Amino acid sequence: MNKKRYEILFNQILLHFITMEKNKTIIQFFEWYTRKDGRFWKQFKEAIPELVYMGFTAAWLPPAYKGMKGSRSEGYDVYDLYDLGEFDQKETVATGYGTAADYIAACSAAQSAGLGIIVDVVLNHKGGADETEKIMVRKVDAANRNNFLSGPFEVEAFTRFTFPGRNKTYSDFVWDHRCFTGIDRLANGNKESAEENVIYSIINEYGEGWEKDVDGANDNFDYLMFCDLEFRNPYVREELKKWIKWYHAKVPFQGVRLDAVKHISYAFLNEWIDYLRDELGPNMLVIGEYWLSDDLAILLKYSEDTEDRMLLFDAPQHHNFAIAAEQKSGYDLRTILDETLVSIKPQVAITFADNHDTQPLQSLEEWVEEWFKPHAYAIILLRKNGYPCVFYGDLYGCEYTNGQNEPGKDKGVTIHAVPELPLLVKLRESHAYGDQHDYFTAANLIGWVRMGSFENDSKGCAVVLSNGKSSSLKMFVGTENANRVYVDFLQNRSDEIITDEEGTGDFPVNENSVSVWVLKE
Repeated sequence: MNKKRYEILFNQILLHFITMEKNKTIIQFFEWYTRKDGRFWKQFKEAIPELVYMGFTAAWLPPAYKGMKGSRSEGYDVYDLYDLGEFDQKETVATGYGTAADYIAACSAAQSAGLGIIVDVVLNHKGGADETEKIMVRKVDAANRNNFLSGPFEVEAFTRFTFPGRNKTYSDFVWDHRCFTGIDRLANGNKESAEENVIYSIINEYGEGWEKDVDGANDNFDYLMFCDLEFRNPYVREELKKWIKWYHAKVPFQGVRLDAVKHISYAFLNEWIDYLRDELGPNMLVIGEYWLSDDLAILLKYSEDTEDRMLLFDAPQHHNFAIAAEQKSGYDLRTILDETLVSIKPQVAITFADNHDTQPLQSLEEWVEEWFKPHAYAIILLRKNGYPCVFYGDLYGCEYTNGQNEPGKDKGVTIHAVPELPLLVKLRESHAYGDQHDYFTAANLIGWVRMGSFENDSKGCAVVLSNGKSSSLKMFVGTENANRVYVDFLQNRSDEIITDEEGTGDFPVNENSVSVWVLKE
């Protein structure tokens, strides 16, 4: 080979690897009942090499800051956003997941290995105030938030956060009643007490009543829990901007997952996200949790209101998975993508099979039955559209109780790891590229082919799903793959399939199973 031809070939190969972009996959590396023994951040750090090998590109971690329950907190009962396990507050220095040093070390190790970090950001509320205040409120009907049950009256409530254990380190901002729109409990000595189905709307200089640009459930769904943040207060908005910039300097991350966005002013979130990307980088990933089961129109309207600033969890698709698993062969697989975010607006869809909110014993429990998990993961991992998020419990399995000693609810739960899942994640990294051709031809048998891509060094794959009897599906895999041998990467089938001279194969699948056929190489 002459020098000129060698240089041309070398440049072509170099360009191929420079332009190759592998599929992105998120691991939600926690579940609701993750053990709070202070070792979690170290366990995550130990898991990083395996996660990268499997093909994960980002890890969504639980809220890392101090919650009102201290070392028992899952992180969603936010107390101090600036305490990542560094200060003696709520009777502990470390959070239940570990120390700030452990957390920073784990995140640094992940990013050095090429695994991006997605931090969980809870901006809706704060709990565990340090002091009480006498404030003016109106009593509100919890079932109809715009129905005020009283005129203004004075109460004493825990609404003042001074964070004495941190002693103004990183921020001297004091949160008081002017920073909140409502509460659901009043001071009773040194404790708080709640009246069933009653919420109190706080009257302050920034308004009376709730913010309007929130979900419309209960007539207005601004209030969720604890001390609800008042985003009409400009000082609150500025403090939350200052905090996220501080957080990124402390623990560089590549994305944020926003909790409970349906309860937060979308005008504020639009402003905050714009600040986030202006200050921290235009490619900052933002994922919003707008939880609902099956009302796609609401998600689409929210995406319009936020002008596509964030990706959204495709809860309607998850709902389809749960129904399909429950109905078994009575479910028409051809409808599995109907009325889903990924089918209508795929560019904003985070797809998932289950998560910490849907797992058994949770208030939003809607668990996809074990037999259908490979089907659900094949759909989210091997199809062209959507940004998939894999659940910790499905990858590793877990055992737990809710720990509340509630009759009928404190039973032991075992979630089994999905055996096919590591292979499906690997398939996404190595084979799920190129054009997609669907074969949604029968109620109990569907499939699709990914044609592969030179840019990704991928020969593609042929996927077959059954929720009924064993069967097979004729699919075209390309003339370039004529007379080639295919094997089931998942090893659910041991036979080999040879395509015909036109590049079509008859690809089988077992009863209630999934097979992914790839070239035997």
